[in-house]
Amino acid sequence: MARRNEERRAALVDAAIEVLAKEGARGLTFRAVDTEAAVPAGTASNYFANRDDLLTQAGARVYERLRPDEATIARQRASTPDRETYAQLMRELIGRISAFRTGYLALLELRLEATRRPGLRALLTERVRADVDANVAYHEESGLPGDATAVRLLYLAFNWLIVEQLTLPGVFSEAERDRLVEAAVERIVTP
Repeated sequence: MARRNEERRAALVDAAIEVLAKEGARGLTFRAVDTEAAVPAGTASNYFANRDDLLTQAGARVYERLRPDEATIARQRASTPDRETYAQLMRELIGRISAFRTGYLALLELRLEATRRPGLRALLTERVRADVDANVAYHEESGLPGDATAVRLLYLAFNWLIVEQLTLPGVFSEAERDRLVEAAVERIVTP
């Protein structure tokens, strides 16, 4: 029977994210999570039915932690809906993801593991599709320029920019990254 202490569960899932980022999916064991969370051996196995459950919850937790807070959303909604605002939103998004480096690296590990686990692939596909759809819906509600295709193209372009930034940070400086974000918005988002 799975335990219900939600604070402990969140700490264990956060530890799983750290293990995924440091050791990869193959290094994600209940013992490694217990060690990372600094809890007694066997604790993680009391909270998760199996390794797949832990992998799935780790992926969901990354998305949860990357979600902007209500104050950020309110500020974004109050901004002028133009390309300059769009570029600023994209810089903030990339900054938020870069600040949670281990979370994004854990997601990359989960994607790789999903190539070998059909169940995880189905869950990640559903989650990522929902995320893309939510971004398109948010964009359409915001009145920002551009269409759904622009949102999808920026999603694809910025995902690789983020991978580059987190795995090989010396390829582009922060200033170069910001100029690339601005150029992508200018070229992809039509008024």
